[in-house]
Amino acid sequence: MHKFLGVLTATTIGVGLLAGTPASAAPGQRPAASASAGIHAQAAGPQHRFTMRDRFAREIVREGMSDQGVYKIAHVRELQYRLRWARVYRGPVTGTFGSMTKVAVQRYQRREGLTAYGVANHATWAHLLRDTIRKRGQIPRICRRAGWHACYDRSMHQVVLLQDGDYRNTWLVRGGASDRQTRIGTHTVYYRDVDHKSATYDGSPMPYAQFFDGGEALHGSGFMTDPFYDHSHGCINMYIEDARQLWMLTSKKPLIVTVYGAWD
Repeated sequence: MHKFLGVLTATTIGVGLLAGTPASAAPGQRPAASASAGIHAQAAGPQHRFTMRDRFAREIVREGMSDQGVYKIAHVRELQYRLRWARVYRGPVTGTFGSMTKVAVQRYQRREGLTAYGVANHATWAHLLRDTIRKRGQIPRICRRAGWHACYDRSMHQVVLLQDGDYRNTWLVRGGASDRQTRIGTHTVYYRDVDHKSATYDGSPMPYAQFFDGGEALHGSGFMTDPFYDHSHGCINMYIEDARQLWMLTSKKPLIVTVYGAWD
């Protein structure tokens, strides 16, 4: 948990950002080396240009790509987890897009009536993310009220973003450890800082931080490569690209955060 005292401010960043070509990288990120740059690479199938404001958006992911580190996340682990939940993939979650993953993407694309290129393009992600929101029926009613809601299920390692009761996106995250559990409850974001550094943990970077309960915040993590491995000190850790995506969607709007579910 990160302690922070301060007045409410809202820091904004550029809009119209392409998922594969950010106008400015997250703190410590190297834009030229970003795994998202693959969106402009040649690949079988159509290239979909999209902004990070699109519903259920991720960058294009294809065979040969991998999650190489916290500042080079290509969302391959997420793809493999979600293909598992869609029941088209039985292989290991390795963070590397190999032949087994490609076959699973093709299987899913055929099932969804998409052209089976074997590339997880924008259309594929839009279907897959929507289809793999877990325990949808257990999302609290408050999350479906008017306004913007980020709802974190501690047991599923899942944040779902809703606007006026309509699903906008979902991300895989991790929360606090057993002795520092992210607190259950509903709060409104009261402070934002695009380039926050923790005053409690030796200046640890917390990019795109949105504080909602004491020192607890939604923010990009400089340590997380697999959301189902290890925990935070109480905050909701996101991949840096995902935290930037949430920031772009909500940083100028009141955002209500609800934390629920059994600790995992």
